[in-house]
Amino acid sequence: MKIPMMIRLGIAGATLGMATHGASAGDTFADDLAFLKKHTPIVVLRDGGAAVAVAPAYQGRVMTSTFDHQSGPSFGWINRPVIERGLLSDEQKKGTLEEHIYIFGGEERFWLGPEGGQYALFFKPGSKFEFSDWGTPPAIDTEAYELVEQTDASARFKHATELINYSGAEFQVGIERTVKLLDKQEAAELLDVELGEGLRMVGYETDNRITNTGSHAWKPETGLLSIWILGMYNPSPETTVVIPFQQGSDKKLGPRVNDTYFGKVPPEYLQVENDKLFFRGDGTRRGKIGISPQRSKGIAGSYDAAGGVLNIVTYNVQDAPHGFVNSMWELQDQPYSGDVINSYNDGSPEPGKPPLGPFYELETSSPAAALNPGETMRHVQRTYHLQGSEDQLDTLAQQLLGVRLDAIKDAF
Repeated sequence: MKIPMMIRLGIAGATLGMATHGASAGDTFADDLAFLKKHTPIVVLRDGGAAVAVAPAYQGRVMTSTFDHQSGPSFGWINRPVIERGLLSDEQKKGTLEEHIYIFGGEERFWLGPEGGQYALFFKPGSKFEFSDWGTPPAIDTEAYELVEQTDASARFKHATELINYSGAEFQVGIERTVKLLDKQEAAELLDVELGEGLRMVGYETDNRITNTGSHAWKPETGLLSIWILGMYNPSPETTVVIPFQQGSDKKLGPRVNDTYFGKVPPEYLQVENDKLFFRGDGTRRGKIGISPQRSKGIAGSYDAAGGVLNIVTYNVQDAPHGFVNSMWELQDQPYSGDVINSYNDGSPEPGKPPLGPFYELETSSPAAALNPGETMRHVQRTYHLQGSEDQLDTLAQQLLGVRLDAIKDAF
């Protein structure tokens, strides 16, 4: 599916510049945490040196994480100017990016799909599939989530909202999101690998749930929702995304990769093999790729050769009897043929214009949720940042992604 002119593309240059100047790039976790605490309440989860900073006012968003809370790197991309400005009045928002969305940044945020199409949540009934009519629902943009439970290593949030899709269908939705730090033993068991001595790690999971709190069933013919988890990370010239996928013919499994979201990605930014792909995460050229549920192995990753950090994202693979929502900005022939894993590399939307970040993203989605009243859809995403010797990371890259570090470094 091709998604024309999404938020990361269709923004005027002046607004882009305003949104990006001064955004974080390579700050330590301690620096970012001190900044965040000046502008919004932050819940800090800690286990030894590992720490995660979560913002209740930004929908329980994981803003950043580290394996050393005192002097370690900060893995989330944070848009400082937008956070500094805070929420604007309706008059102040006119003509700015915030009229459509608040790009706070953060390395893992809760969203809902679909974005476009006849069942879109980001377009009002009767509007056009154009950026001027595009708007992020407040429930995943500006509304705070209630912190209902907290321990040293976990925090649970809840929220309730009502949504109307492009076709006019109404949804009453209960949202629950739990962020939990994972210790090294838990991470090793979940990944089914050995995490040896000397390896530094921060790992966390988010357990995301939506419940139909209304009185009518959510049906495919009037539109379904999905849980959409997106992460913004700091890019570098030596960062490469790696996504393994199922081998097989296109006729049986469909294309190996969807690489035409924002126009076809050129070979200097995307290399596709029989069972894996390499995609630049350098923040220099906009592009997005997707992996279908038929191809997905439930895992994606990236390697920052400059920082010596291997990043891993997994999700709970589950049956999808109603498919995955399609976010294409048009009336769709196949509204439930969407991707389950995505990666986005930021860059200039047009010659002479600055990027939105820059940043790069790893994303996962739940199946389309055909829920009866009281039923719940659950989507769990786990994120791991691992730093160690090249030998340690090489072994993990082979075990988890099916590729050696040298192959990742030499992909482009």
